[in-house]
Amino acid sequence: SLRKPLTTAAAATMMLRRRAALALRQATQGQPNAGALGAFAHRSACGCTSCGARALSTAAKPAAPAPTLNLHVAPPKASASSEKETRKEKMAAAAKTKEGGKNKWQNFVGGVLDVIRPACSAAWPAVMNVLDAPSKRRVQNAASVYDLRLAAEKRMHAMCFGYLDGGADEEIALRRSVDAYKDVELRHAVLHGVGHGEVDASATILGHKHALPFFVTSCAGQRMFHADGEVATARAAEKHGVHMALSQLTTSTFEDVREAAPTSARTLQLYVWRDRYLLAEVLARAKEVGFTALALTADFSWVGNRERETKTGFTVPPSYSPRQCVDALRSPAWTYDFMSRVPYGYKAVPDADFPAESLVDFIAQQMKPEFDWDDAAWLCEEWGDTGPVALKGVARGADAVRWLEVGGKSIWVSNHGGRQLESSVAPFDVLPEVRAAVGPDVEVIMDGGVRRGIDVVKALARGADSVAVGRAYLYGLAAGGFDGVDKALTILSKDVHLALGLLGCRNVAELKARAPEMMLVKESSAYVQGGIFEPGVAGHTLQPCLQKAKNQ
Repeated sequence: SLRKPLTTAAAATMMLRRRAALALRQATQGQPNAGALGAFAHRSACGCTSCGARALSTAAKPAAPAPTLNLHVAPPKASASSEKETRKEKMAAAAKTKEGGKNKWQNFVGGVLDVIRPACSAAWPAVMNVLDAPSKRRVQNAASVYDLRLAAEKRMHAMCFGYLDGGADEEIALRRSVDAYKDVELRHAVLHGVGHGEVDASATILGHKHALPFFVTSCAGQRMFHADGEVATARAAEKHGVHMALSQLTTSTFEDVREAAPTSARTLQLYVWRDRYLLAEVLARAKEVGFTALALTADFSWVGNRERETKTGFTVPPSYSPRQCVDALRSPAWTYDFMSRVPYGYKAVPDADFPAESLVDFIAQQMKPEFDWDDAAWLCEEWGDTGPVALKGVARGADAVRWLEVGGKSIWVSNHGGRQLESSVAPFDVLPEVRAAVGPDVEVIMDGGVRRGIDVVKALARGADSVAVGRAYLYGLAAGGFDGVDKALTILSKDVHLALGLLGCRNVAELKARAPEMMLVKESSAYVQGGIFEPGVAGHTLQPCLQKAKNQ
């Protein structure tokens, strides 16, 4: 049976118990060393939904023991300073090792690029006007996100597009995340009296009211898709009044993004890293710059198998193989952008004064697969009352409830863009179970498979308070920078307003209130919990609205 929402008192009691247990464990044992991660690849995009620039490490070194850190007592300044210096040394060593591992051909091509980069940069305005003209026309003529996807494919380097567009293994989870919306149909309204200027699609997202009920989700390394990266995304988000989540592995600085989107860029997305001193520094910087919400990505501590990247020859750093060079010639606008700009780095990682490709091993070692609920409780405590903390990657109602117990405020239903576990449940399918588990008053965000505004409306009607979009705007970014993201958000916004009007709903609240009378769900789309062999327990359906129908 579904668990009832927690009361405030129960949640507070559970939080105190967990803090006490964690403090006792730290006092008696300290923080355990996780040991070696082994071969590990850091990747991101989705629609990070997606995550961004992949950092590939085929031989990550054993991680250093994480420093002991009490929940209530800040680490001594001397210890923090020592950890900082040690981290700098590790970064420098990792960068040196990665650069030293390049072969003669990589060093030769890299040297040539360093020599010609100033000239390419000086000629950039005139040359790019010519090279980017076809892509600009495609963006202008795009009528849907699918058109922007085609435009992105034509402009991008083949291996980078494969990274953005692909999913895990055979991409079953990716396809299901997109197709799941087709299992729900809506009854349109007639004679509803709602005029064109009466639709208000605004929504409160992670503590702030925004003009639209969807927002741009975090994606690391956006400069891999387009040289303007996160700044272009931020400018478009600010123009449309939509919320923006920024990745911890952003290739633009906090300050640049916040300057471009002072009212939109509110949420920092965080990975499960092992160095708490480093995390604390990142959180302190985020607070100082003005971020007011946090999203912990908990479904990326292990990295999925992305077969398409193998097929397209994706490597970081570039191997400059014959195939990569030929594909570069086939995508002249993307390639000239790459040649004209200084290699991007991870601007939110303290002391990371190296190109992103040089730090792949260091980033890989920072990922902490054994990150657990106690670590999550520490994170919530460290963020304090700055704003809500969302758990991103939830696919079970029970996990959503437990997140509230450790101090989290918001639930983010996601399967990481279908890029992690193959055949992972589509977020749209598990959304009803999560909503039923936490009750109506807890904020629930959903992402995954959104390609049209009607997908957003269906997710809101099914229980989400807001919807995060990844690939939908990233295709626009890759196709045309700011103009591409602007076009993607324009298309989605028009879709949402049109759908609300045709349904006779003046706002999101009306949509939610009338959802039971307007939603038609295919009974064949019901997912039943498997692996249960007790007849009295078996048969729990993820979509409560279909439970009765299944039992009749």
